[in-house]
Amino acid sequence: MEDSDFLFFIKQIKAKTNIDLSQYKEAQMKRRLTTLRAKHGFTTFAAYTEALNSDPKLMNEFLDRMTINVSEFWRNPNRWAALEQKFLPEMLRAGGKLKIWSAACSTGEEPYTIAMILDKLGAFERASILATDLDNKVLEKAMEGRYADRSIKDVPPSYRDHYFSNAGDDELAVNPKLKKIIRFQQHNLLHSTFETGFDLIVCRNVMIYFTEEAKHELYHRFASSLRPGGMLFVGSTEQIFSPAQYGLDTVETFFYRRKMD
Repeated sequence: MEDSDFLFFIKQIKAKTNIDLSQYKEAQMKRRLTTLRAKHGFTTFAAYTEALNSDPKLMNEFLDRMTINVSEFWRNPNRWAALEQKFLPEMLRAGGKLKIWSAACSTGEEPYTIAMILDKLGAFERASILATDLDNKVLEKAMEGRYADRSIKDVPPSYRDHYFSNAGDDELAVNPKLKKIIRFQQHNLLHSTFETGFDLIVCRNVMIYFTEEAKHELYHRFASSLRPGGMLFVGSTEQIFSPAQYGLDTVETFFYRRKMD
């Protein structure tokens, strides 16, 4: 009965939101959602589904809970140093304008990090950044560009001094200039179409929540969205084994390049 109750919930959520919970790791997601359901006094997912359909506040809370909105500036700093010192300069030397995608960008720390690095490299006018997430609430926060001081603990001092200003209430605001090359947009990795021709795709610390089948499909789709020679930058727990099956080569830890056609 419990399994059929959860399967009904998965089916109803997909019909209403296009979010396919069956492609997330079941034990992890079911535990997270059971806790949320119980918080509001519902003993079955069927009753919780009915409430979600009639209460937009509950639905927004559900979306917030099932999307993993954890992000930081310069998360794993040595990997960002590789991007700044090696890979972005390589791309810029090739000429042309860079097309970059920050997928599952959460509250915007990663696309802003990329924009700062590009500006520091003198390439601000030579790039565009698409920043997407499933959750419109976190995208609103990303567009606002205000952050608690703790979220910038790994930002190098030269960047902190140049790109952040005091916004009051123990918050810092990113330099509004950075927003000029970032396009924030709602996007469902498991359902929406992907743009193509990217020089760089950054998707970090979200794939770990998906099933192996969903990850396999997504890596194929990311590879197809890169231009030949374009790069995929993944999170520290998301090393791709056998990248050749996706048409990718490992170039450094957590960096993969699409093979040239």
